[in-house]
Amino acid sequence: MVPLQGSGDSLSGRMLGVELRRLREQRGYTLADAARVIRASTSKVSRLERGQNPVKYRDLNDLAVFYGVSREERAHLDQLHQQVGNEDLIQRFNDVTPAFFKRLIGLERAAQQITVFEPRVVPGLLQTEEYARALVRLIEIDRSERDIELLVRLRLERQLMLDGESPRLAALIYEKALYQAYGPGSMMAEQMRHLRAVAKVDKVTVRILPKRLIPLPTPIFHLTFPDGQHQELAYVEHANSANYITQKAELDRTRKQLLTMHDAVYGREDSVTALEHAIDYWDRVTAEEQPG
Repeated sequence: MVPLQGSGDSLSGRMLGVELRRLREQRGYTLADAARVIRASTSKVSRLERGQNPVKYRDLNDLAVFYGVSREERAHLDQLHQQVGNEDLIQRFNDVTPAFFKRLIGLERAAQQITVFEPRVVPGLLQTEEYARALVRLIEIDRSERDIELLVRLRLERQLMLDGESPRLAALIYEKALYQAYGPGSMMAEQMRHLRAVAKVDKVTVRILPKRLIPLPTPIFHLTFPDGQHQELAYVEHANSANYITQKAELDRTRKQLLTMHDAVYGREDSVTALEHAIDYWDRVTAEEQPG
């Protein structure tokens, strides 16, 4: 989808305002109620709902949480906000995004090809909302629920770059990661179904490394770029940091490591079969978790 660029009173801005007003009135809240949530005046909320002022993403998030919107309603609000084009992705999440992750986002959006090997979790670019939320809560133990929700939205909006022509994504995932529980069986089954769906998309390659093999101990990312002085780089991502690899010798070694993993993964059909086995497993876990 091509974003509708413009000021706060653009078509998308007015549509976003209309949606916010509809949600507020549907829940029986007043302008004063909404104003308290975003720490603003009632006149400001009124201008937001008329599309006369741009909506900051943090305000949008706070109002969506306050109104208790559904997943579908939230996706629609995020889409409208993205189309308004008032704030860059990094700017919208600036106060909850560590510096190393801002660099990753900028690099990913400029890349032509992203290859990632992940030994413990589903790669961030392929995570479902509930799976991402579970991981953020596990990693960001000192964050407020408000910040956790913003970080989840960042992960989901980061995935939108895959809707364009580039970058392409190749995800190599260790099979044991498919069985690592980060939440209830239903959540894990949903994540596996999502992986199976994207594994059939031409632009995204999902391959599974058999669990009988010994994987690399840390996730590795390799990015190539269409032009410029430096056409590739790699980085090793940790829970709260990332090491960038730009020296030729290290890049060569990292590329060889990824090629070794790539040569050992299942082919397309067998990878889908591995995902189907994981779905069956988590469906059984879900059934066992049901009361009675």
